[in-house]
Amino acid sequence: MMLITQNRKYPLRFLLYLEWILLGIVACSEILAFSSVWVSRLPRMPLLNLFCLVLFGIIGLKLPSQNKINKIIYTGCEFILIAIASIQGGILIVPLLYIVLIARNCLIFTGIESSIVSSFAVVLSLVTQVQRAKQINLVQPLAMNQQLGLILLASMLTLVIGTIFIHMAINAIIQEFQSRQQLSIKSEELATANAQLREYALTIEELATLQERNRIARDIHDSVGHSLTVLNLHLEAALKLWQTDLEEATEFLTEAKQLGSKALKEVRQSIATLRVDPLMGLSLSVAITNLAEEFQRSSGIVTILDIDLPQLMRNEVKVVIYRIIQEALTNICKHADATNVKICIQTTTNMILIIEDNGKGFQTHRNTSGFGLQSMSDRALAVGGNLTIETAPNHGCKIIVNFANN
Repeated sequence: MMLITQNRKYPLRFLLYLEWILLGIVACSEILAFSSVWVSRLPRMPLLNLFCLVLFGIIGLKLPSQNKINKIIYTGCEFILIAIASIQGGILIVPLLYIVLIARNCLIFTGIESSIVSSFAVVLSLVTQVQRAKQINLVQPLAMNQQLGLILLASMLTLVIGTIFIHMAINAIIQEFQSRQQLSIKSEELATANAQLREYALTIEELATLQERNRIARDIHDSVGHSLTVLNLHLEAALKLWQTDLEEATEFLTEAKQLGSKALKEVRQSIATLRVDPLMGLSLSVAITNLAEEFQRSSGIVTILDIDLPQLMRNEVKVVIYRIIQEALTNICKHADATNVKICIQTTTNMILIIEDNGKGFQTHRNTSGFGLQSMSDRALAVGGNLTIETAPNHGCKIIVNFANN
């Protein structure tokens, strides 16, 4: 049953079931007519009527949808079947068959075409009933003479009103069905777009993580690896000179200890960079203060803070600010030869982060390809910010990050 009704163009299956109920009523009337004396006197062919009913119901299982010629042929076949059953077979309750035809017509045709077919069906139904009334009048003259006109008028009005109602109801159902289909399509498109965005976000996050790991690997190789290599050479030299030149061996050991401390500090910085939650549950102000104190303690560079944070700030913006400050302090420690650093966060129309040092500076056209500067710029862009650098040789460096609407 479900496989049969799925081929139907009806938006709701109950319309098809209602059609079967109407055809069933017509079929039952044909069966019950055998026991009626006056109906049996009319020119009727019950078997032909039942055959036409079955065929009429079967062709309704699949409606034409696109080809206009097929639609016209299909509707013509419906009219022919009803005409054969009504004229040759003398089928009863003909208006129900035309109601089924009109309901199908609302799904096959649209606009003026649908109105023309429905009007033609109403006219044929009226003509059929007039002809049927004449036949009944010939069999039982006293049964219909006085009420024939009233019955025909009532039948015509009922069919016209029913046709209008069917048009309005089915059009409303179709529009609602189409709206639901469009909404379902839009929902699926939105779900697909959201899934793609999640995939893109995961891909970007993975790429960012990979870049971060590659950078840390290079830092460890360039700094920690170099420090440990030199430390090993110093220890080997100290062992060789321990018996012959104790003073020089002690110098090598002292330098080795300094190299070990430097390597340990760089390892701690790399671990801090890898930390999933850099703020560790602290507020941004406290986290920046702790970062600056640790930086000043380990590097000896005086760090001045002037922080004015907005009351509302997205968590991802907080992480970006912390990471940019962390990366900037690492670069200052390694390359700037600075004696003091100032970190300022201003909140006016937009929030602005400024990191300024008094180091040796650099030429921007030669150094902007560095991974650290590029990483800070990418982080700012990811949250709608913009990073600029003001620097020159022997004039320090100022990093300015403007966070618009954050």
